Amino acid sequence: MGVSKLDVLYRKLLLTKLFIRGWGKPEDLKRIFEFRKIIGNREKCQTLVSKDYPVFIDKVEEQSDCKILEGHFISPLAHYVPGILPVESLVARFQFIIPRRWNSKHRPVCIHLAGTGDHHFWRRRTLMARPMIKEACMASLLLENPYYILLRSCLKNVSDLFVMGGALVLESAALLHWLEREGYGPLGMTGISMGGHMASLAVTNWPKPLPLIPCLSWSTASAVFTTGVLSKAVNWRELEKQYFTQTVYEEEIIQMLEYCG
Repeated sequence: MGVSKLDVLYRKLLLTKLFIRGWGKPEDLKRIFEFRKIIGNREKCQTLVSKDYPVFIDKVEEQSDCKILEGHFISPLAHYVPGILPVESLVARFQFIIPRRWNSKHRPVCIHLAGTGDHHFWRRRTLMARPMIKEACMASLLLENPYYILLRSCLKNVSDLFVMGGALVLESAALLHWLEREGYGPLGMTGISMGGHMASLAVTNWPKPLPLIPCLSWSTASAVFTTGVLSKAVNWRELEKQYFTQTVYEEEIIQMLEYCG
C-alpha cells in the first residue's frame, strides 16, 4: 500500500470536520501570533516553564503487565495567554504507563503526542505503550491533546491549531521537567502525523539532546490542510466568506503571519 493510499485510508477513519466555525476571533489570532514571537525564540521558550512546574498524580492502577498512572497539571499556556484555551483544556491530562519491574538501572520514557483524531489514550496505550513495555521495558507517557479532551472539542477554528501548538510545546516541557525530577531517563518523544509535527516543535525547544521519532509528519503542516488528505475536511466556504467580509484578516492578520514566518 502506497503512502498516499495509507493517508486516504487514515482520513476515512476520522469523522472530524475541521474549522467549521472559520478563522476564529481576530483578537485571539492576534494574541497567539504575538506569543509566537516568544515561543518561536528557542532561548526565550526554554525559560517559560520552570524546572519545578507542578504536576499531580491522581490515580495509580495496577495491571498484569504494567502500572497506569493518571495525572494532570495546569497548561502553562494559560499563564501566558489567559483566556485563549477552552475551559476544558486549561487542565492538561496524561496517562503514564510504566513496567511493573524495570530490567536495568535506567528507566527510559517516551512521550507520545496524539495524531489527528486520536482522542483520549486507548489507541496509543494499546498499539504503542504496551508493546514498548513488552519489547523494550520502556515506559510511555501519553499526553492528551488540548483540543481532544474527552471528545468535548476539536479544531473548530483555524486559531485553535496555533493555540494547540503553543500549548503542546509548553506542556511537553512541563512533563520533561517532571520526569527528570522523578529520576526517569533517558527520555524521548514521538508522535504520528500531527503528533509527530508537534513532538518536533517540542524537542527543538528543549535545552538538552533528546531522541525524536516523528512518524508520517513533515516540517510544516500547511500542505496537509491545503492540498493534502485533510483538505477535504476543511470548511473552505466559511473561511472564504469570513476572509472577504471581514477586512481585519487581510489588513492585519496576514501581515502578522508573514512576520512570524
